[in-house]
Amino acid sequence: MTVQNESPVLPFAYGHRPQDIALLAKHSFLAHIRPQDLGAFVERLDQVAVPAGSDVFRQGEEGEHMYFVLEGEAHMCRGASEVARLGPGDQFGEVAILGPRARTETVHADTVLRLARLSRSRFASLGDQHPRAALHFMAALAASVAATMNALRDDAGLLARQRSLPRRSVVNVAVGDARMDVGTGTLAGTLLARLEGDALVVAATIDRRAVSLETPLTSDATLEPLTTASWEGRRIFRRSALLLVLEAARRLFPQANLTVGPRIAWKQLILTKPELAPEAVAAIQLELEGLIERAQPMREELWAIEEARAQFLAQGWADTAALLPSYRAETVSLLACGGTLALAFGPVLPTAAGLRHVRVEMAAGGLLVGFGPALEAGGAVSSTTTMVPGMDSTTPMPARQMARELGGWLGAMGITSVGRFNESCVDGRVDELVRVSEGFHEKNIGRVADKIADGRLRVVAIAGPSSSGKTTFVRRLKVQLEVNGIVPVHLSLDDYYVDREKTPRDVTGELDFESVDALDLPLLRSNIARLVAGERVRVARYEFPTGRSLREGGEEIALGPENVLLVEGLHALNPAVGGSLPKDTAFRVFVHPATALPLDRLSAVLPDDVRLLRRIVRDRHGRGYTARDTIARWPSVRRGEEKHVFPFAVEADFVFDTSLVYEIAVMRVFAERYLLEVPNDDPAFVTAHRLRQLIDQFVPIYPDHVPRTSILREFIGGGFDVV
Repeated sequence: MTVQNESPVLPFAYGHRPQDIALLAKHSFLAHIRPQDLGAFVERLDQVAVPAGSDVFRQGEEGEHMYFVLEGEAHMCRGASEVARLGPGDQFGEVAILGPRARTETVHADTVLRLARLSRSRFASLGDQHPRAALHFMAALAASVAATMNALRDDAGLLARQRSLPRRSVVNVAVGDARMDVGTGTLAGTLLARLEGDALVVAATIDRRAVSLETPLTSDATLEPLTTASWEGRRIFRRSALLLVLEAARRLFPQANLTVGPRIAWKQLILTKPELAPEAVAAIQLELEGLIERAQPMREELWAIEEARAQFLAQGWADTAALLPSYRAETVSLLACGGTLALAFGPVLPTAAGLRHVRVEMAAGGLLVGFGPALEAGGAVSSTTTMVPGMDSTTPMPARQMARELGGWLGAMGITSVGRFNESCVDGRVDELVRVSEGFHEKNIGRVADKIADGRLRVVAIAGPSSSGKTTFVRRLKVQLEVNGIVPVHLSLDDYYVDREKTPRDVTGELDFESVDALDLPLLRSNIARLVAGERVRVARYEFPTGRSLREGGEEIALGPENVLLVEGLHALNPAVGGSLPKDTAFRVFVHPATALPLDRLSAVLPDDVRLLRRIVRDRHGRGYTARDTIARWPSVRRGEEKHVFPFAVEADFVFDTSLVYEIAVMRVFAERYLLEVPNDDPAFVTAHRLRQLIDQFVPIYPDHVPRTSILREFIGGGFDVV
């Protein structure tokens, strides 16, 4: 609630008290005004009353008035930081007299406030009729603004620990094909267009590092836009929208606990405790629209580690505070939006003005945030990737059961965030974390084997996206099936690729191995049908070095009474592969890393990043491909998965979560060097730099802790072989 909209406004003379005039007469802004002019000044004041607990005005709102405190107490905040206490004799908001501009602070009434208020228009009339009084007032205003600027400069110098001033007044910047000289301190966004084609420019890259559009240029650099047409740009848009939603909810329901949860199709779930009523969600939508209309500022701030830790503890974000002791630097970057603070794992939009299509709606367990055409048209992630707690509502029940169990034992061990995980590692619980994680996998692989044995099935179809851990899952499932007296026969879809020159291409012209049309479907369907019918079949083999398909180049196999056929590959759940199989003869499993620990209430380790790190480590460690090559190929891989793999996850009888709570801590040992090998002038550097920041959040674990049978061994090497 703000004064402009809610509080009663009365002429100052109505009900004024003699002590009010005396208080104003002593004020530094009015001390030099002649007594005969003071009455004219007072006539131009309004008197307003502000209830305790409400805001006089909020950061980001456009200002029209300045205020003099007559009675009561208030405090002034910039973001989440208190910058001043206010009482009788103090003034605030004086910059609004100079012209329309956004407020840079929020003023909150601690008690009932009685204020004298001067509008910009009424001050202008004072200048016309009493120029001497207006001149003295403007001199006092100039002195006040100068004092504020000096204080800010002193604070900035202290924060920078007396960093020297820029040694150059001009820097040379490359933007596209042009090079230009600009003044040192020029903001990156002022040199970029608002749109690139139909895509919104959400951030910039300075020498391939993603930064806010309000980042000052302090050295020669190459400047490029990041837009919602790119994978990284869509992350920034989504992060900005979610930060704004958290702030809208905080303003209305400060006691509610909101945490960003799983992604569902094009939207994002925000988990709420307690669960909000429909009218509360509608109120948050209205508040959100107001913040967007007023272009609520969002920015990055640099905080001392202990100061930030104390702030998060005060907010009740203990899991976030637990992450900060592992930081090596003395400062940490935070994202600030009004009174909401979060760790900065990348830039955000400078203001909320670009988020006009963001909407919130009611959902089971919380709010569902829609991002509008900026992300949907750009190809935002629409997979069923998720994190504990919660699952996509379309995900089969076994997946939700596995997620609940995983969340249960993580919670029982106190592993509720990356910060808590790090604490457990430092406390010497690494072996326990590894042992329980691997035991959880083994228990659920056994469940899958028991379901197959109980159903007397002939075919088990196992699908999953790239780097989901399908290969090791199949190996471990074979062992569990053999324990149940079933001898599995493996059929890999990778052996049914068509000749390379016949492989379809994606929208960028690259070979699209994620497309189901990359397979020789008639041959594959024929071989599966013949095997199920009891025939002996010589299967296909694909020569990856030459790109040749050998239709009968594989081994000869058959299914006996004790056998089950394991069909494994990206498209094993696609009806085009095994659609002719009756439901009662086949069991379908979808394999992917589905859970991830939160970093704070805004950010989590996304399963997509887990798979990308797995692929980077595997390809560089075992196949000779650089991290640059893997990152460059990843957008094409993701497009193919979204189109050809994830839509068929709903066909699964069981969704197996291959994530391991400790895996990034292990992969950090390998990935850190591989990511550093990406040149900083390469387009892949934007993602490589972000992934380096991600793995830095984890206390490293040496690979010797990882069992040879672990799914993680598929990517770091040293795993077991099953004949």
